[in-house]
Amino acid sequence: MIALHDLLLFAAAALVLVLTPGPNMVYCVSRSICQGRGAGMISLLGVVAGFLVHMLAAAFGLTALFMAIPLAYDLIKYAGAAYLLWLAWNAVKPGGNSPFQTRDLPHDGPATLFRMGFLTNLLNPKVAVFYMSLFPQFIHPEHGQVLLQSVTLGATQIAISFSVNALIIFSASAIAGFFAHNPGWLRAQRYLMGGMLGALAVRLALDQRK
Repeated sequence: MIALHDLLLFAAAALVLVLTPGPNMVYCVSRSICQGRGAGMISLLGVVAGFLVHMLAAAFGLTALFMAIPLAYDLIKYAGAAYLLWLAWNAVKPGGNSPFQTRDLPHDGPATLFRMGFLTNLLNPKVAVFYMSLFPQFIHPEHGQVLLQSVTLGATQIAISFSVNALIIFSASAIAGFFAHNPGWLRAQRYLMGGMLGALAVRLALDQRK
């Protein structure tokens, strides 16, 4: 079983990450603005399907890794923190993007919307890196099956991602309009996310495995 404080910390990390710029959110928000909320939700279901593939691949991969290399946690701990710092830099660097800076997309049918959402997530290397770098920070083989812990973390991340993105999809037009007329808030949003990611990276890097 995963300790409650570890699960809460992971949930906070997942929340911060889902609010940072990325192809999945940009695609779903753009679909919602260009084609309506229904299209945005269908696209989001495709994204969730992609998360399931990444999550299962990471879960089985980490299980094999921990069995083969007992000290795997220590070997990839700092790589995970470095990845979070890289995300923080991409959020605050000059010219950084916000998920509410959308692009025009053609109108597509439900099957295409789902497929494009799925492929947008499945082919996004950042998602695979996220799972493989962040999961080990919260998995402790001595607390039980690594596979079960990985699936628990994955289900938590997917639930948070779906909930947050669904809320954003239903208010995408209003949010995008607000930021379009208030560019200062758009910059503040990027700096806030970058700061939270940086703090999280330091927290994970300094955390001692129990």
